[in-house]
Amino acid sequence: MTKLEYTSIPDIVKIHDELEKSFREGYTVDIKKRVETLKNLAYMFEENSDMIQEALEADLGKRRQEAYMTEIFNCINSCIGAVHNVHKWAAPQSVSAKFPTNMLGPQVRRESKGVACVISPWNYPLLLTIEPVIGAIASGSPVMIKTSELSENFSATLTYLLHKYLDPKVVRVVNGAVPETTALLKQRFGHILYTGNGTVGRIVQHAAAEHLTPTTLELGGKSPAVVADDANLDVITQRLLWAKATNAGQTCVAPDYVLCTPDMQERLVEGFKRVYKQFYPEGIRNSKSFGRIINDRHFGRVTGLLKDTKGDIVIGGDSDASDRFVALSIVKNVKADDALMKDELFAPILPIVTVPSMDAAVNFIRSRDHPLALYVYTQSDQVREKIFQGTLSGSAVQNDALIQVGTEELPFGGVGGAGHGSYHGKRTFDVFTYERAILRSKTWLEFLYTKRYPPYSEKKLKYLTKALRKPIDFAKPGHESMFAGIGKLARTGVKATAVVGVAAYIAKRYGKL
Repeated sequence: MTKLEYTSIPDIVKIHDELEKSFREGYTVDIKKRVETLKNLAYMFEENSDMIQEALEADLGKRRQEAYMTEIFNCINSCIGAVHNVHKWAAPQSVSAKFPTNMLGPQVRRESKGVACVISPWNYPLLLTIEPVIGAIASGSPVMIKTSELSENFSATLTYLLHKYLDPKVVRVVNGAVPETTALLKQRFGHILYTGNGTVGRIVQHAAAEHLTPTTLELGGKSPAVVADDANLDVITQRLLWAKATNAGQTCVAPDYVLCTPDMQERLVEGFKRVYKQFYPEGIRNSKSFGRIINDRHFGRVTGLLKDTKGDIVIGGDSDASDRFVALSIVKNVKADDALMKDELFAPILPIVTVPSMDAAVNFIRSRDHPLALYVYTQSDQVREKIFQGTLSGSAVQNDALIQVGTEELPFGGVGGAGHGSYHGKRTFDVFTYERAILRSKTWLEFLYTKRYPPYSEKKLKYLTKALRKPIDFAKPGHESMFAGIGKLARTGVKATAVVGVAAYIAKRYGKL
């Protein structure tokens, strides 16, 4: 494995200035350059996927199938999609306008905001780095990437590969911890996209405010899984347990806790026990299908949660510090004020909280910060809509989990404490661009504009009113029936002069329509 080396603070400033120069000179804006960079990125994955997977396994115990399924495949597909669509995304869009503006070639162009900054997390260090970077490259933005120092093997590998395959005038990686990130955030960027926790998110937002830099913050939160009494347990217990076990629970959109009735809790636990044996027939400790906690500090945090809970651990609960193993654990009879319910778990622990009804489940969710994801397990459209409509969340999924993140056509983002802004596919391109209004006037059209110049007069105002002002074609509130009656007269063939006369009387008597 390549050793992770921190970037010096002077070098961080130098790298930023070099990328800023690339942007000013238009080096990254050229469509051919964007496509070339995206193609090189795609081949980087094609030729080095095994190396990337090995780095992910070294940091997170992420096995081959999981690494490919949750990270590598998504990045390759997004890269290919951008190659095929960037010309269309970047093409100027003509707009319709009223005369005489329609003669000026009005259009909207999506143009890069400038140097992009992508600050990525350790839990999905490939996916949550590369997805934003693809959109930034497609937008014509040079990109400055800050990888996580916690996933050190992967960060070193990605730094090596990106600097080997991509033009340094387009993409650069910086590494480090708090001092390096602080120095990075002092630079002026066109847009900052940060993925991580709310505490650091506030620091990023504050730093961005110094330059009025727009931000996208993907922060997470406690994502509930509501299991209704009519849920298909044979199916949903597999889906729920898989979603919680993926990446050893270190997933921002993982089901964080379950809400269900007391009767369903017992049925659910029995279903989980059955599926647990199917997933890990040789025992989870020896399984080649279960990951590890990222580092010793987080291992201590996770095992501390299991120690502090007042709920009943009915599955799992064991751990081994020698390789940061914490078993996938189900905890029932958890109360709202339990240690497991205070913050986002980011761990292979699934607490079950009982509520008397689905209405109570909605009230429970609404009493807390808005989650990044919401999962509802039910066969009923009515129950689904009750919960969807009664809550706010970044995404909402019926009878499954996690799959929304891999759906490129859907936005990925939060609301409230879960963050703001969203990306994926074309939306990532949109994040790093802005809409520029374009008009291209001709001097020979001057005869159309002479009335706008001083000296002003009633005659000029009358002309401009007729030429520019839109007529009110709807009724004044409270007089809709009169307006409808005038329209009916016109449709039945009454002479226009009569209709106008009636309209004039009503306007005089009751005010403008």
